[in-house]
Order: sequence, then structure tokens, then C-alpha cells
Amino acid sequence: MNNGTFTEKHTFSITDFIAQTPIELVAQNLGISIAEAQQLPTQESYFASGPVPDDSTLDATERSTTGLTSMHRYPLMAQDPKRVPGGGTERVASARLFPISTNMTGAIIEIQPGALREMHWHPNTDEWQYYISGTARMAIFLGKGELIEDQFEAGDVGYVPEGAGHYIYNNGTEVCRILVGFNNGQHETIDLTKWISSTPDDVLATNLEINREQVNQLPQRHWFIAPAPLQ
Repeated sequence: MNNGTFTEKHTFSITDFIAQTPIELVAQNLGISIAEAQQLPTQESYFASGPVPDDSTLDATERSTTGLTSMHRYPLMAQDPKRVPGGGTERVASARLFPISTNMTGAIIEIQPGALREMHWHPNTDEWQYYISGTARMAIFLGKGELIEDQFEAGDVGYVPEGAGHYIYNNGTEVCRILVGFNNGQHETIDLTKWISSTPDDVLATNLEINREQVNQLPQRHWFIAPAPLQ
């Protein structure tokens, strides 16, 4: 791991990440009510006893690409963005689209007011954020029950260590626009809904301590950005 500060305390647990995140954001991220979110584990579930899982999974859909590039130039804003209606957009320049960028990835993300860049983590890269406009709450989950949350505004820089869970919640009244950098040209992202929608139901029921009916209420597709809840 390319991180000299990484220690055992950064060991990642999804149930602990959920337990430490404000309940209203968990509900928004999972598209369930606060009452339903309150039934999820309130602490880390390290070993969970349950039935042997089956092999059925859902494959993530690969994003479309654009060929508008050259050796040293990539027109990022010409890219068809990854878009969530009412949630926001993301444009990414990685080595896959911009081959010369072997050691870094750049992105522009826009989050609508009240929307949540969902709970996620990067298993192979650190993340830097430069807040161009708007405001947001960004939280980092470091493991062992440690969640650090700060308020960010235009001109601020945020940092997330490799493997740490995090989310960005736009608690302002305007679009939050962020320039994001990763120190890996082939960065990987695991979003909470991506993990949920590609994990067998029996594994979810066991680890989240809920029944099959409740599992069916969880997201069945990858959201990426959760729009603001309906008023």
C-alpha cells in the first residue's frame, strides 16, 4: 500500500461505517426510511453467522467512453458525464481514457443541493478534493468506530486516505463543484449501493441483521449520488 501512515486502525468494516454515519444520511443513501435505517447494526459486525452464500451477483455496467483525446490533452468537459437526475454529475479522466495519465486520475463532480455523494471507498488510491464552489459536509471513516466530519466551502482542500470510507453531503443551497484527484491512473471505487446490489441477499441479511423482506427494500441498482429526499 502506497501510504506510510496506514495502520491496523484503518481496517474497513461496512457495518461499522454505516453505524457511525448519521442515520438520516444512511436512510438517504439506501433509499429507506429513518425507522428502517434504525434497524441496521449499531456497531461493527465482524463475524456474522449465516447460511452459505450462493454465487449469484450483478455485474456493474461499464461506463461509455469518448475518443476526444490526444497525447497531452483531454477535453474533460466535453465528456458525456455520469449523471443522476436530481443528484449530480461526474466527469473522469483516467488512464483508460487519457493513456498518458498513468499515475493519476482527475475528475469533476457536481452535487446538487441536498444530494449525497454516497458512502464509498477507494481500495487502491488516496483522494484529494478541491472545492471550487458551494459548500458540503465531508466525512471520513477510518475504522474502529472513528468517523471524522468537517464542513468545506470554496477554496478548501480535502484529503481521504486509501481505503477509508467517506461521503460528501451538499448541505448548501447551490451546486457543490469539486475537482478530485487520485494518485492512481486506474483508480477503483466501491460505492455502498454497488456493494449492496452485487451482494447475494442471504449475505446482506446476515451482515446487516435484517430479514429477506427488508433486504428487498435496499437499492437494487448502483446509485452513485443519492438525490435529496422528497419533502
